[in-house]
Amino acid sequence: MAQLGRYYERGNMVHIETLSTAEVIPSNYLVQILNELRLSGIIISKRGKQGGYALAKSPEEITLSAIVEAVDSEFLKASYENVGQSGAKVSEVWDTLRRKMLEDLSSQTLDTLMSDDLGSMYYI
Repeated sequence: MAQLGRYYERGNMVHIETLSTAEVIPSNYLVQILNELRLSGIIISKRGKQGGYALAKSPEEITLSAIVEAVDSEFLKASYENVGQSGAKVSEVWDTLRRKMLEDLSSQTLDTLMSDDLGSMYYI
C-alpha cells in the first residue's frame, strides 16, 4: 500500500506485476486483495495498457484500520464465548486486546508506513 502512496503523488498507476514482485505475493492472490481494497474505495483500478492500481485518497487519509477492515473484516470482530471456568477472563482479555489494536490501527495512516527515503518504493 505504501508504494501506491508514492504513485498517488505522481498520479501514476502501478501494474500488478510490479506490486507482486515487490511484495513477493503471487499475482493471482494479490489481485484478490486489490479487489477488496477497490470495493472498499481505498484504491482505484484501470484496465488496459496504461492501467493499473492507484490510491483513491492521499496516504494521510487512509487508516490502517480501513485497510484491515477491507481485507479481513472478521479479524477485528472476533469474539470469544464466555463459557467454561476461564471463559469470562479469556473473553475479557481478547476484548481488551481487540479494542487496543483497533485504536492503534485507527490512529495510524498509510503514510506512516512510507519510507522517508524518497528513493525507496513501497508497495501494497
